[in-house]
Amino acid sequence: MKLEDFNFNLPDELIAQKPSQRRDDSRLLVLKKDKETNCITHKKFKDIIDYLNPNDLLIFNNTKVIPARIFGRKDTGAKVEVLLVRKVDEYSWECLAKPGKKLKKNTVIKFPQDITGEITGDTDFGGKVIKFNFPYDEFMEKLKGAGELPLPPYIKEKPDDQNRYQTVYAQKPGAVAAPTAGLHFTNELFERIKEKGIVTAFVTLHVGLGTFMPVQVENVLEHKMHSEFYSINEETAKLINQTKKKGGRVIAVGTTVVRTLETAASLNQEIKPSSGWTDIFIYPGYEFKAIDALITNFHLPKSTLMMLVSALATKDKIDLAYQEAVKERYRFFSFGDSMFIS
Repeated sequence: MKLEDFNFNLPDELIAQKPSQRRDDSRLLVLKKDKETNCITHKKFKDIIDYLNPNDLLIFNNTKVIPARIFGRKDTGAKVEVLLVRKVDEYSWECLAKPGKKLKKNTVIKFPQDITGEITGDTDFGGKVIKFNFPYDEFMEKLKGAGELPLPPYIKEKPDDQNRYQTVYAQKPGAVAAPTAGLHFTNELFERIKEKGIVTAFVTLHVGLGTFMPVQVENVLEHKMHSEFYSINEETAKLINQTKKKGGRVIAVGTTVVRTLETAASLNQEIKPSSGWTDIFIYPGYEFKAIDALITNFHLPKSTLMMLVSALATKDKIDLAYQEAVKERYRFFSFGDSMFIS
């Protein structure tokens, strides 16, 4: 399985630089994975309700993006940019840092809000381990004044409203990127979902490098995912098992929910409450055990997320859907349009 197989041509102007005016004003491409012909329909995201049934279970990722990008200076005055990636312990974080090669062990960096960090080691992904001078809860408070939301590099303008890079149901701080499939949901849409009798539930996966780190090997099977923290509570586990028994669909809102539920399903036949680290890598040939359908955005060429959606819908169907999306001028990536694979 070659990396090039998951490539596609995307004009730069189709990369969304801003969110749609209203969250649910974005477009929706509906892909019926089991239909051989006429398998694609074009809708608005607010129409997603028409494709949901009363016995469906919609599952969302309630992680919240932290202001994980912080800028500081060494004692020499040199500028340093740090992206927090993963908490190691009460004081230390795995980070990406620029200029990484010039940051040797024991280097001290001073940041705004009286934050100080010391380089204590290297990570296995080319980053640095930094020990900060505040314990976790105090550090999170300080970050609100010192850090920035870490927008993806292909977004060149900051949104006027930073909350547009958070879902309306974001609750658990810890992600360094948004679970973007959920950005299309509004409180009003949640009300309509509830009125139709569709059940909703939440899991947590703190989005990190595992979700967005580029694949750097030509043979896809040699790629190693970076692990991310996830948790499923007792109520959500119970709802999933009940839905399965009643023949309803478990619909994941975003690939992070897919990775969370498929990790849990690989541990037990029934989903059980659990938490831990997952490095699950889903690519064509994978047999899904927990989810039946997926709401997701359009993903980067050659990304692990292209491989995941190809596993769910087949590579041929995804190729067809992406060609159609480019032709119809859909907007791509984090602030872009949406897709429902059912």
